[in-house]
Amino acid sequence: MAELLKDSGQLEASTVKVMRTAATVKGGRRFSFGALVVAGDRRGRVGYGYGKAKEVPAAIEKAQKEAKKALVDVPLLGGTIPHEVEGRFGASKVRLIPASPGTGVIAGATVRAVLELAGITDCLTKCYGSTNKVNSLKAVMNGLSRLRTTVQVAGLRGVEIGTTRIEDRIERSMRMSGTASPAQSEGDPA
Repeated sequence: MAELLKDSGQLEASTVKVMRTAATVKGGRRFSFGALVVAGDRRGRVGYGYGKAKEVPAAIEKAQKEAKKALVDVPLLGGTIPHEVEGRFGASKVRLIPASPGTGVIAGATVRAVLELAGITDCLTKCYGSTNKVNSLKAVMNGLSRLRTTVQVAGLRGVEIGTTRIEDRIERSMRMSGTASPAQSEGDPA
């Protein structure tokens, strides 16, 4: 469950994992905790942070501060991503596939936390290789950082690009439901 962060406007944070480590010392074991946290505004900005401390709340607080500093922008197309992408980190691979409106986020807990806090409401995912939570989260962030909109690609290539299959699918579902298309709701003439 996401909690609203203090003095950060609309930023929410979700704790993905709390890890406990033990160091054996002369008097017994000394425990310390690490926390992995995802923060986002549900409007295209998301980041993650990792913090370590002697107590769990302090570790979570450190991770939230780091996540706020590490926010990245994610291009969205309606409630989904503009194209299929595969993110990699270590032995983890995460494939993100755009989905039609109403599909929802089909993902495991780690990937779902990142996508929901980024504002993605419709997406299919599949994890390959290692499903370690830390590496999966970093693989998702790698995939999200590789996303480009058709406008960005057209500008880089210097060519005119027509509508994509995903844009057509979103437009068709908007017409069926009777709501305005994402392009029209943003103020762009369609």
